[in-house]
Amino acid sequence: MNNKPIIAKKGPYKVTVEKGKMYAWCSCGYSTKQPFCDGKHRDNIEGYRSVKYCASDNGEVYFCGCKQSKNGILCDGSHNAL
Repeated sequence: MNNKPIIAKKGPYKVTVEKGKMYAWCSCGYSTKQPFCDGKHRDNIEGYRSVKYCASDNGEVYFCGCKQSKNGILCDGSHNAL
C-alpha cells in the first residue's frame, strides 16, 4: 500500500457549488470522480479519507487537484512547483 497521495491533476478543479450542500473532496488522488471521493483510498492508500466541505455560498470553488495544497482542499497554487 502507498502512503502518499498521487497527483490527480496539475491544477485546480473548478466546481460550481450550492450553498449549504456538503461535498467530499478526495485527499488521496485515486478517485475516478475527481475532485470528489469515490472510496478508492480504502484499497490504495493508508491513512487518507474524504474531506468534507460545506459550501457557504453559491458560486465557483477551485478544489486542489495536485493534493499538495497548504490551503486545505482549496487550490493555493502548489501545483506550479511540481
